[in-house]
Amino acid sequence: MFDSLSDRLGSVFDKLRGRGALTEADVRAAMREVRIALLEADVALPVVREFVDKATERAVGSDVLRSVTPGQMVVKIVSDTLTETLGSETSELLIDVTPPAVIMMVGLQGSGKTTTTAKLAKRLKEKERKKVLMASLDVNRPAAQEQLAVLGTQTDVTTLPIVVGQQPVDIARRALQAAKLQGFDVLMLDTAGRLHVDQALMDEMKAVADVATPAEILLVVDSLTGQDAVNVAKSFTEQVPLTGVVLTRMDGDARGGAALSMRAVTGQPIKFAGTGEKLDALEPFHPQRVAQRILGMGDVVSLVEKAAESIQQEDADKLAKRMAAGKFDLNDLRAQLSQMQRMGGLGMLAGMIPGLKKAQAQMTNAGVNDKTLIHLDALIGSMTLKERERPELLNAKRKIRVAKGAGLQVQDVNRLLKMHKEMETAMKKIKKMGGLKGLAKMFAGGGGGGMGGLLGGGGAGGAAGAGQGDLSALKGLPGMPDMPKLPPGFQNFLKK
Repeated sequence: MFDSLSDRLGSVFDKLRGRGALTEADVRAAMREVRIALLEADVALPVVREFVDKATERAVGSDVLRSVTPGQMVVKIVSDTLTETLGSETSELLIDVTPPAVIMMVGLQGSGKTTTTAKLAKRLKEKERKKVLMASLDVNRPAAQEQLAVLGTQTDVTTLPIVVGQQPVDIARRALQAAKLQGFDVLMLDTAGRLHVDQALMDEMKAVADVATPAEILLVVDSLTGQDAVNVAKSFTEQVPLTGVVLTRMDGDARGGAALSMRAVTGQPIKFAGTGEKLDALEPFHPQRVAQRILGMGDVVSLVEKAAESIQQEDADKLAKRMAAGKFDLNDLRAQLSQMQRMGGLGMLAGMIPGLKKAQAQMTNAGVNDKTLIHLDALIGSMTLKERERPELLNAKRKIRVAKGAGLQVQDVNRLLKMHKEMETAMKKIKKMGGLKGLAKMFAGGGGGGMGGLLGGGGAGGAAGAGQGDLSALKGLPGMPDMPKLPPGFQNFLKK
């Protein structure tokens, strides 16, 4: 997400970082480029003006221009201003009220309202341990109520039984009564949408809100509609007392104009972001983390959270023991590949690890993408158990069989084995350095170029040395390389 904006801002700040000293003219010239980048990203003009004026005023101060690293200071100021524009603090759902807490979902037709309702209900049920009831008030769109019922079955969340012919306000009353009688913690109302904002839509919403007295009224907006999303948000804000915004399809939004404009236009926080089609692809919106990702600083905190959600502790302990003993066979490699897929694939990880955003072009040029993980897994799956445990058994005849079984070439088998050999060698080095303590040293920048030793990059140095501005999220993770490279095995795999 935000790829084009991130690339544009990255090129602006690279020029600043390369300068030993900055004049006020240099800063103002950079801010003009930031202004153009934001406008190209479809950010609302009033928001761009306020952002640039605020950042420029802070950046031309004597403390910045006389700083030892003025370029870094300007990047930090832009990061802080970006965070303020996005909303500063993460905003939680207001559900700690006398049950049932009513959450009313509003928005135009096609914005992803019904799917988002199910995603949020699933999140509340699994992460907040809430008993949730969903009710569809959409009597206009064909099969809208049936769609929510199907999603309820998929997420194992209760939905209000459908009564044919009943009107939205009556459905809301029935849902509220059912939620109270059956002891539900949260009631989610999926309201009807229209193709455009009209008075009939607004009157219906107001009537439902009067009956249900919701604790939260969330506006669901498709971020891909850019400036139009901002106009929709403005229209709803004038008619309905919104408490927050949910942006859908954020994973496909390369520009980011809707996200950057929404807080300023509505005056309400962005609470969640839809990041995919799956029913668990809904994330809380963290302004500071998003700002850091836009500026290429990565998002280590989210990466750690995502890892914690997907890593099986038993598997992690098992691998740690094997690494400490210097062992690493193809089963271990397969487990790591599977882990990467569960965490969102190479693209997702590249956006979260500081510095690796720039390596995405390198990954593409090397023929490395999320299909690479699938191909690698297919090759290992085509081997026998003995071959996975002892790769040295793979002679020419066996390699042909493995390649055919995976639908790939013998050269691909050879690249996989080379990649495994390099990783196995790294594990043996870790054992010589003292097992897991040695691994900690490697991450701390000792003997092998810090994290670059694992990523194939060179040179250690503190996190701030990565040239990425304010990397406060990286405290305790020193040794990030200046220009991380892909592991040689990944670079060579599928490179014809």
